[in-house]
Amino acid sequence: MRSILSDMTGWQNDHLWALAHAERKALAEDLSNLSAEQWQQRTLCGQWNVEQVVAHLTAAASLNQWQWLRSILGARFRPDVHNQRRLAEHRGKTPEETLDRFRAVIRSTKAPSGHTPAYLGEVVVHAQDIRQPLGLPRAPSIEALTPVAGFFARRDFTVASRTHVAGLQVRADDGGFAAGTGPLVTGPTLALVMSMAGRESYLYQLHGPGAATLRSRLQGTATRAATDQDPK
Repeated sequence: MRSILSDMTGWQNDHLWALAHAERKALAEDLSNLSAEQWQQRTLCGQWNVEQVVAHLTAAASLNQWQWLRSILGARFRPDVHNQRRLAEHRGKTPEETLDRFRAVIRSTKAPSGHTPAYLGEVVVHAQDIRQPLGLPRAPSIEALTPVAGFFARRDFTVASRTHVAGLQVRADDGGFAAGTGPLVTGPTLALVMSMAGRESYLYQLHGPGAATLRSRLQGTATRAATDQDPK
């Protein structure tokens, strides 16, 4: 029985990595013809521009558990410092070089832990952080989005996704994802994933009696973050 379960888990992880590789490849294709101005476009990911997010994705695909542990210890457990250092390490001298470095890790399965859905979520979310401001039409597949949505609803990992939808029922209207109990929030799987990840610009696609609660939570999180960064 243990062997069967192990085989199933291994197959699931292999499948999730295959989806992550497909999403990385799709993003690299979208980035291949960007102008110099587009590379400097601000994304949905805080203050980072397109090139910085791409370098961050390369860094995320380049660290195993021990490399990540050394980096976070060196940053004194400050994730922002860790992320900035690794981003700088994997950013090229030009956007083209940054993209080449990203292409080199498309098929990487390196990760700091065994939470494979989270690392699929890394590329799914950051790809849209880039695409939406640039007006690029491609979106991740429902097949890739559904396990990410399920993981985000179950657990706070790199984002407070579970906290954002606590006490709410979230259900996709274009796929099989459904989780939670309480007032309903429904909409496209992509909008649910991005909203759970804290991206307010996707909230307008969500509906139902719980949508206002989710909107209030994300706006409150954004307000607190802005206050924390205020030098006053």
